[in-house]
Amino acid sequence: MLRSLALATAIAFTGVVAAPAFAQAAAQAPAAGQPPQQVAQTIVDELGKAIDGHQAELKKDKEKLISVIDDVFLPHFDIDYASILVLGQHARETTPEKRAEFARAFYNSITHRYAEGLLSYTQGRVKVLPFSGDLNDKRSVVRTQVVLDDGKTVSVDYAFRKSRDGDWKAYDVIIEGISYITNYRNQVDAEIRKGGLDNLINDLKTKGADALKQMDKDGKQG
Repeated sequence: MLRSLALATAIAFTGVVAAPAFAQAAAQAPAAGQPPQQVAQTIVDELGKAIDGHQAELKKDKEKLISVIDDVFLPHFDIDYASILVLGQHARETTPEKRAEFARAFYNSITHRYAEGLLSYTQGRVKVLPFSGDLNDKRSVVRTQVVLDDGKTVSVDYAFRKSRDGDWKAYDVIIEGISYITNYRNQVDAEIRKGGLDNLINDLKTKGADALKQMDKDGKQG
């Protein structure tokens, strides 16, 4: 799935896990009061400006590509909340400091793994669909479609929640009905039960994207 839907996966995963939690303080604050659909449209527009026409340059400089992801996605995603959901019950069994350490290692690895998939992004590849229904005071879902190279479309939905300061931020992404949170929570749970959270964090720090690939492989075999 990930190979055939590389662009959709890259947009989805780098969107939700744009950068480590510790970098959030440095990110530019999102415009206050923007509804979820407008936040998603802002991301699409800014990503187009940053990527389209600059692919060759960014392909040679991966750290610059990572910086683009930070600038475009980071202000609009609730990284801390997403990391707690990924850890599941293990979030209650560890300290805030350990959760932050996990977030840094895990999300940095995912960002580097999927970043290059964004190099095929061009204006118009992502369409934010019209919102239907009533906007919940605390949670909402924004639906988008990603156009693949063969012209087919993939549904990518973003789950949003309203933060304490009143801004809407995404925390989960669903590709063709498959939740990023659920997918990686199951894999993280298996890794923690097998070797403990410290070992998982160490693997993510030392092996990076390779550790995630192994987790994906183990998850498919399980």
